[in-house]
Amino acid sequence: MTKTNMDLTELLQKQGEGDFLRTIAEAVLQLIMEADVEGLIGAGRHERAENRTTWRNGYRERTLDTRLGTLNLKVPKLRQGSYFPSFLEARKMSEQALVAVIQEAWISGVSTRRVDDLVQAMGLSGISKSTVSKLCKDIDERVSEFLNRPLTGEWPYVWLDATYLKQRHGGRIISVAAIIAVAANTEGRREIIGLGIGPSEAETFWTDFLRSLRARGLDGVRLVISDAHTGLKAAISRVFDASWQRCRVHWMRNALAHVSKGQHTVVAAAIRQAFEQADRLHADETWRHVANQLRSRWPKLAQLMDESEHDVLAYMAFPRQHRTKLHSTNPIERLNKEVKRRADVVGIFPNESAIIRLIGAVLFEQNDEWLIQNRYMQVEAFEQIDKEELDPLCSITTKAA
Repeated sequence: MTKTNMDLTELLQKQGEGDFLRTIAEAVLQLIMEADVEGLIGAGRHERAENRTTWRNGYRERTLDTRLGTLNLKVPKLRQGSYFPSFLEARKMSEQALVAVIQEAWISGVSTRRVDDLVQAMGLSGISKSTVSKLCKDIDERVSEFLNRPLTGEWPYVWLDATYLKQRHGGRIISVAAIIAVAANTEGRREIIGLGIGPSEAETFWTDFLRSLRARGLDGVRLVISDAHTGLKAAISRVFDASWQRCRVHWMRNALAHVSKGQHTVVAAAIRQAFEQADRLHADETWRHVANQLRSRWPKLAQLMDESEHDVLAYMAFPRQHRTKLHSTNPIERLNKEVKRRADVVGIFPNESAIIRLIGAVLFEQNDEWLIQNRYMQVEAFEQIDKEELDPLCSITTKAA
């Protein structure tokens, strides 16, 4: 079996090569890994054994940041199967990105006290700019490849939503919007197809972002679902030959702002009658009827309903099997919460690249999870997109006897 005792003289000789305690820590962890691998293989190095299950296959370099400094370790590789020591956390790319952004902010001297405490708690007080640069480069390459990948096939539905983040720019702290684009293709799969950083109210920003999606192959768009960002609707009509669905949830909040709090339940129930209709024709009729009923008491609400009828009910013209996921941006709310959770740890990002690095890594991992899940939408229903759907019970005509 492999020798598990190391000559103290050998460790003392290494003291001149670096910190003594760090050298001991590296040696001890290396011995632990070698012992673990021997247990998995069933034999020591160069040992013949009938119970051997596999063979060694070299090492892979891995660093471990501790309060003693950065430990340089060699993790044993196996020909069959895999080995990863329990004391080394197999970090996801999003976690690596978070560490990289925190380190970058800390080194740049722009971090908040909370971020500084996190860095110290990680034992990264001795982190160097070159180490951060190397980690950032690896993550940036993977994120860029994901965010700029070609899009093939047709994508009838696109969801757009914005999360606001703080960024340092020219000595000031500004608010920027991280625009996330999610789309569903005709195979019933949904994917995260894009990320843009910029001022959410600028039409030019929206137009450039949507055109970049088109340039990557986004085609067959029939409906875009989003909140009512200024300039977005114009950008959609400029880039796509598609309808726009205003997020029903956000619209309802804006509508109820014109009503006293005590009447919210009653008014909301009245408006929802339109959403419960079986087709677009009857939804429109119900919507206008409710607006007229509310007009005398809440004229501003009725005016809002008049102006936004087609935008809020656009999803009713699409297959009913898909409608529950088309009327709002709620299907990607969980994704937005995860993005916000990671971003809140950083607080203030040092630059735009740091935002793309962290948010892009989170999106990369979420997209992988979606791809292995069941289909998000019923495939057969896509054939009905161009067909007008009417409630059969309301379409029956009485023939003359």
